[in-house]
Amino acid sequence: MSIKPATYKESGVDIAAGNSFVNLIKPLVKATSRPEVLADIGGFGGLFSLNTTKYKNPVLVSGTDGVGTKLKVAFQTDRHDTIGIDLVAMCVNDIIVQGAEPLFFLDYLATGKLLPEKGAEIVKGIAEGCKQAGCALIGGETAEMPGFYADGEYDVAGFTVGVVDRDNIIDGSCISVGNRLIGIASSGLHSNGYSLARTLIFDRMGLTIHDTFPGDDRIVGDVMLTPTRIYVRAIMNLLKDFTINGIAHITGGGLLENVPRVLPRACQAHIFTDKWPRPNLFTVLQKAGNVERDEMYRTFNMGIGMVLAVAESQAEEIIDRLKGLGESAWVIGDIAECGSGDERVELVGA
Repeated sequence: MSIKPATYKESGVDIAAGNSFVNLIKPLVKATSRPEVLADIGGFGGLFSLNTTKYKNPVLVSGTDGVGTKLKVAFQTDRHDTIGIDLVAMCVNDIIVQGAEPLFFLDYLATGKLLPEKGAEIVKGIAEGCKQAGCALIGGETAEMPGFYADGEYDVAGFTVGVVDRDNIIDGSCISVGNRLIGIASSGLHSNGYSLARTLIFDRMGLTIHDTFPGDDRIVGDVMLTPTRIYVRAIMNLLKDFTINGIAHITGGGLLENVPRVLPRACQAHIFTDKWPRPNLFTVLQKAGNVERDEMYRTFNMGIGMVLAVAESQAEEIIDRLKGLGESAWVIGDIAECGSGDERVELVGA
């Protein structure tokens, strides 16, 4: 009795689908290229030639992140063309806070069964995020792992490398008492707090992904899939003409946990919560779960995606520049001497 030869495809891994996927994404990847990129995708490693003549003492800065449970919303809506923007944003926003220009990006996509068209939609978003950040998508990895993920589900991770002159690294050490804190508006939830947001929206409020979000003309799915804002070009523009003493990316942990990451030991941040308009989204979420104020500011960005610490004399001019660049920004606080308590951030207001 002959035994039928086993194949990788019968085990759940389709190499032909993988090749089809690569062909679909090639033009997307090419659209993100920079002059320093030395090879097309398909090699074992991405090649990028660092232009050292541009820097006196170049320092490479790297960052990695994922998208978290925001992916669950993408699965529910079967929309996958913006989740890649979130992936890029979470990485490049983390390194621009140190003054680093993002140079290149790589992604990792893992799924139980690779569907080339769906994969291409994900990469379409990654490519769009790279274009917004000015960095090149120089490679990645796609893993098809049968039985490891639920049908239709996947996970993504991203990795970026940037560069900054050693003398221009922003590390918060120059922040001083009297500095003003400028908040730049977020586009929504960004990619943090989704475990709580999903509980409040779907369980507490009983909404579905297709219902109209309260106080909004969009459906729940559109509100929750709004891509994370990428701040690279705006901050790079500011750094040409202004001195920024510290920058905090408001990600997981909100204002209460992220602002202290750049504060010198002797400094405390006072944040005045009435200095910027709170987006309706956060008001609805807080009411739905009777969430305490500090829990909101520790979980969500509350409408602020980046916080800059700058000299008082430059604050208004920086805000005007940001507005000219299409950003909404406000002076939302200041730096004071650290008091006797342990709190590095004091929220002032309701």
